[in-house]
Amino acid sequence: MGRQTSMFTRIIVLTMMFLSFRVCLCSSTDTITFDQPLKDGDLLISNAKSFALGFFTPGKNSTGGKRYVGIWYRKIPDQLVVWVANRNNPVNGTSGILFIDSTGNLVIQDNKTNVSVWSTSLSFPTTGINLKAYSAKLQETGNLVLYHDHPDSRATPWQSFDYPTNTILPNMKIGVDKKTGLERFVTSWKSPDDPSPGEYVLRWELKGMPQSIVYKDKTQPVWRIGSWNGVRWSGIPEMTSNINSYIYIENQDEVSMQFLTMDPSVYTIVMVNESGAFSKIIWQGDDEMKRWVGIWYFPQDNCDFYAHCGSFSVCNAQNLEGFPCKCLPGFKPKSSKEWGMGDGRNGCQRNNTEVCHNGEGFARLESMKIPDTETAEVNRGIGLEECKERCLNNCSCTAYASSNISYGGSGCITWYGELIDMREFTKGGQDMYIRVSASDLAQPVKKSKGLGEKRLTATVIVPIAAVILVLFCFILKIREGKKPPSNTTSSLLSDEGTADVLTFDFNTIEAATDNFSEDNKLGEGGFGSVYKGKLQNGQLLAVKRLTRTSLQGIVEFKNEVMLIAKLQHRNLVRLLGCCVQQGEKMLVYEYLPNKSLDSFIFDNREGMSLDWRKRFEIISGIAQGILYLHQDSRLKIIHRDLKASNVLLDASMQPKISDFGMTRIFKEEQVEANTNRVVGTYGYMSPEYAMEGHFSIKSDVFSFGVLMLEIVCGKKNKYKRNENSLNLIGDVWDLWNEERSMEIVDSSLGDSDDGREVLRCIHVGLLCVQLYPDDRPIMSEVIFMLSNNIELARPKPPGFIFNQENTHAPFSYSTSNGGNQSINTMSITELVGR
Repeated sequence: MGRQTSMFTRIIVLTMMFLSFRVCLCSSTDTITFDQPLKDGDLLISNAKSFALGFFTPGKNSTGGKRYVGIWYRKIPDQLVVWVANRNNPVNGTSGILFIDSTGNLVIQDNKTNVSVWSTSLSFPTTGINLKAYSAKLQETGNLVLYHDHPDSRATPWQSFDYPTNTILPNMKIGVDKKTGLERFVTSWKSPDDPSPGEYVLRWELKGMPQSIVYKDKTQPVWRIGSWNGVRWSGIPEMTSNINSYIYIENQDEVSMQFLTMDPSVYTIVMVNESGAFSKIIWQGDDEMKRWVGIWYFPQDNCDFYAHCGSFSVCNAQNLEGFPCKCLPGFKPKSSKEWGMGDGRNGCQRNNTEVCHNGEGFARLESMKIPDTETAEVNRGIGLEECKERCLNNCSCTAYASSNISYGGSGCITWYGELIDMREFTKGGQDMYIRVSASDLAQPVKKSKGLGEKRLTATVIVPIAAVILVLFCFILKIREGKKPPSNTTSSLLSDEGTADVLTFDFNTIEAATDNFSEDNKLGEGGFGSVYKGKLQNGQLLAVKRLTRTSLQGIVEFKNEVMLIAKLQHRNLVRLLGCCVQQGEKMLVYEYLPNKSLDSFIFDNREGMSLDWRKRFEIISGIAQGILYLHQDSRLKIIHRDLKASNVLLDASMQPKISDFGMTRIFKEEQVEANTNRVVGTYGYMSPEYAMEGHFSIKSDVFSFGVLMLEIVCGKKNKYKRNENSLNLIGDVWDLWNEERSMEIVDSSLGDSDDGREVLRCIHVGLLCVQLYPDDRPIMSEVIFMLSNNIELARPKPPGFIFNQENTHAPFSYSTSNGGNQSINTMSITELVGR
């Protein structure tokens, strides 16, 4: 799972929200007293001027409106809010005031209505109170502290650090005070423009062995950060102490975590953004080029999501076979059918139940994120050997591990019942030991098929139904006195290790599609037709039947079968199987009832069914699918033919990328490649690819940019606004420079669109279609730009535009003389292995 740090240096901002505030530097001090309140327009400035506190309005170029009291970094040009007081109750307008009232509490009040919108709500003695001894000071740590006596005293009845919002600062504790019952947890903003509590909460759970979990809607676990293992949170292998030191406390009084900065001049924060991403970022660089740089962020891939592979199963996102789930040694899938379809959520069950005083033992797993510790027991006073004996003597014990991995390891964790939410890391993680029967213990345990590490991993339970089917067909042919055809699925694919792909009999497909009737035809492309089918059990299919004269030969067909079988992502179409019989080559997919994206966005009537919220979800889903291909699948796959007709929509209108016949797999260190056979579709192809045959992940980024602009505008790239227009990209570019971008937005959206979000998509789209590949963002950057309200760079002129500024730019040419013409039939795709 580990990500190279260098990748994050390219992400200007990961999960933060840059906000502009309407403030006036009318006065500044670091302290509020009973007779010195803070009015809207005034600021509190910490002693060394690192932090400021005052009223602000979230969102760019906002004036008046809803006003909040917040704390932000004073020395950073684009201020980042790290704490908000009245996040549920803003002041309407600029009449707000922050003061200490007659009860000794900090209060935010609307002076126009004299209504209090927020208070520290503490109870103090009502007699003998000396209000002049009460003050609130903004410390250099970013902590607002309410004092009873002098600020230098230790009387601290209230502090903002006890009530975090979405950001963890150095020295701030996150956890539970068992004596007072105070819980310090982090809650995301609702949106970049709304600091009220959002969907995502990061908190400590104390049952079993304490662990941190990010929840959605308070109860649904999204990502388990894990327990403290003496070095780091078990779910963050990138967590190191070279930038910060960490303090973990677990005793009868509290369970808490905090981090300290080793260099106060390097601002460091950890935060949960409005989409649930959990990240650590630092402000670094020289004086003229300082910027926010990401150190790590989560979730990064499907294996980070809670219980992605169910119980007694290990998730490995780097598994080159595509499907990330593997049963533990001595276990098998609960549902072989679901497992074979790429759905591991139901998990695994034990092969042999005789694991109670029957010669059983333990299988060792390395580099693991240990399971959910809610039902685990911890004994920090014993070693690993005694831990093993304790687990072995209790038949309910299913696994054990060290509770502290520092200095060679110490302590003991034992699990009882189901083991859930495990994953295997490339680096980091720890050893754990799984209880297996004597017979399973005697069996060799297969190694992980990740990136070549010889680590012990879960036993692979391979579905054998397809193999049995192939053997049965082979025997049948022999008995009939006929030689098996040379292009059967088994002979076609077995050399690539994919003989476990489901095979369909031609007669079965023919019956399911009613002999490939026109009524069942879903569409037609350069390689043939796609038909709707229905098996006898009622299951619906989409059958891609390649024409016999198609130039997609055995190489391309193998390419598509192998790739789709290995790829498992909610935004990629799912391959059910294939058929190679009677001179036919067919791919069998899941059936998606809403056809392809182009049938909606380019149709005036159908387009009205896609409001802006749904279009933005489609854009985000496509981006997530491409990110998986480029990065999270660990194969670095270049699609090379991203376009609206290759994005299918399921019943809930979720997008799924399809058509992998033209893909290329890059080696891990490979950045780009050249080809003399250009494939793809004009209008979506990047200039360096169309003209020179150079392709890379930036080629797909260009195609995505075109597709995003089409979704926003509801027009094909060949569209020309007037006789002087070149194409859609050219029109968007011209209107954007004239600050008239909204004029080209699809009129069918009506009032459903969010103007700022639409403009952000247009802006990001133009960044994606810039002429030179090095100027374009990578997909992880695209996703963060789309989901966070950050300052975006100004795009440079896009490719395929002739104008006064870039007439002589290389690769620039017009596609206005025709539509989006596919040229993928003139190529032979090569599969470049890693």
